[in-house]
Amino acid sequence: MRNEKVYAFPNLTTPSKPIEFDENICDGCNICVEHCQAGVLLPNPVKGKPPIVMYPDECWYSGCCVRECPKGRTGAIKMNWPLMLKMRWKDKKTGEHFRFGMPNNPLPQNLKPPVGGWRPKP
Repeated sequence: MRNEKVYAFPNLTTPSKPIEFDENICDGCNICVEHCQAGVLLPNPVKGKPPIVMYPDECWYSGCCVRECPKGRTGAIKMNWPLMLKMRWKDKKTGEHFRFGMPNNPLPQNLKPPVGGWRPKP
């Protein structure tokens, strides 16, 4: 067995930054690492520090890391959705911008059936 130090460096050649951590809130519990389906995150070797985003290009943007984080609602972890996934609209009267899932979403849920009905045609 060799007693050499091994170093791993995140892939910084990409502009992709799918996940951001707030070091003042994240306590390094690594629950997000356990739930990441793509293996993007690695535990930080320094106790109490946020995980390392090792392979940002491999992120599936499923959001399970953010959803399972016990401090996610306080801002410990944030998902940076790619532009193509940020569906939004603008209210022409007020100029306000809205996205799906926002608490102040002004649109009521659409309960009308599609033109052909709910059942697919045989």
